[in-house]
Amino acid sequence: MPAEYTLTKEAPAPLPGIAVRAGNYVYCSGSVGMTKDGQMVEGTIQDRTRQILGNLEEVLKGSGMTLGNVVKANVYLSKLSQDFHTFNEVWKEVMPEPKPARTCIGVASRRHRRGNRVRGLRRLCK
Repeated sequence: MPAEYTLTKEAPAPLPGIAVRAGNYVYCSGSVGMTKDGQMVEGTIQDRTRQILGNLEEVLKGSGMTLGNVVKANVYLSKLSQDFHTFNEVWKEVMPEPKPARTCIGVASRRHRRGNRVRGLRRLCK
């Protein structure tokens, strides 16, 4: 099954392809709380989480899918013990049922020092 990139102008594109479709699956690259203009979202962890999930939603639309198609997520938080509860509240609000399987990992983040605490999300969608 050949793979093909899917792109959207509605989300930031840090890589040549922010999603790759292979058959009925779409693999999405990680995302941070960045607008489509390349500006980091200022504000709270809630604001950045909503931006990241909105970016993911736009990427999925470009592949003919929705957040409801997400079956697995890897979440990276630079302050896991401090931000998990707040992140999780937004996650529960935005992600449709049934919620995807999820792994949350605490990481050290030097790249985005402007208060961005959600490192990125990756998805496997069917």
